[in-house]
Amino acid sequence: MKKELDFSKGRRGAVVPATGKTRITIYLDDAILGRFKAESERTGRGYQTLINDALTEVLGLKKEPLTPELIRQIVREELEAHH
Repeated sequence: MKKELDFSKGRRGAVVPATGKTRITIYLDDAILGRFKAESERTGRGYQTLINDALTEVLGLKKEPLTPELIRQIVREELEAHH
């Protein structure tokens, strides 16, 4: 190994950047964080994921899952539109 390593071209930050996500620092009320951590323990999902899911739902950004019922509804609507 070299005696001295050259870090002159090094950059700070994650080795693999997360696409579509941004790391932030946020202050939440202790009670809010406590509830999300308790839910995390109960469900086995990460509390940060649960917070993200809650915010996504409140903001109306959640996409409807593609279920067989939804596919049937879409097909019926398309067939009606073409007849």
